[in-house]
Amino acid sequence: MILCLETATPVCSVALNESCCTIALRETEGQNAHSEKITNFIREVMETARIDYRQLDAVAVSKGPGSYTGLRIGVSTAKGICYAADLPLMAIDTLEAMAYGMKMKLGSQITENDLLIPMIDARRMEVYAAIFDANLNKIEDTEARVIDENSFAELRLNHRLWLFGDGAPKLGKLFENQPNINIIDGFKPSAAFMLPLAEKALKAQDYVDVAYFEPFYLKDFIAGKPHVKGL
Repeated sequence: MILCLETATPVCSVALNESCCTIALRETEGQNAHSEKITNFIREVMETARIDYRQLDAVAVSKGPGSYTGLRIGVSTAKGICYAADLPLMAIDTLEAMAYGMKMKLGSQITENDLLIPMIDARRMEVYAAIFDANLNKIEDTEARVIDENSFAELRLNHRLWLFGDGAPKLGKLFENQPNINIIDGFKPSAAFMLPLAEKALKAQDYVDVAYFEPFYLKDFIAGKPHVKGL
């Protein structure tokens, strides 16, 4: 039994995952959703399953890349539960979990030669992205990419590409009518998608240090200019 927290994007998602399936899920999206909803969602999934925190095997948290604030809230919450209930903590690659989720949604539409490219919006034409083959092997590591009309040019020659996540829809006009590129609108990360990766980490006892683990921000946080007069 693994409690999974996904807060890397504007989506706040909490799932209670067993090896067979997701048995309880709460999620929403919006400004301040993480700080306002995450503790209530955790309480609700635990109450739905009628279990105590001591009955959990571990807590899994989405490690990024993604929103600085969202990641810090998710990781801090996960650490608090682990400390209080003496549970191990597992960190799950956000983009890899998204790739698992998209393959599950597309099902038989995915062919052996396809590539899955989950994307998280990093403003303007930049995204955080990684590239996975149809078997969910990572073939290009996570990085911040500035996308233009020549992006993925070589990959497009021999593969059909699936672009998804909140960084993908803004690329619609850029790749309009381009062959071998499918842009999926409306796909959102979910703690439910963390299930296979969390199960794998639990079996391997692939835990992170509860005291010292930090999210994978990918880029340094830059504070915005205050809008309050006098600051």
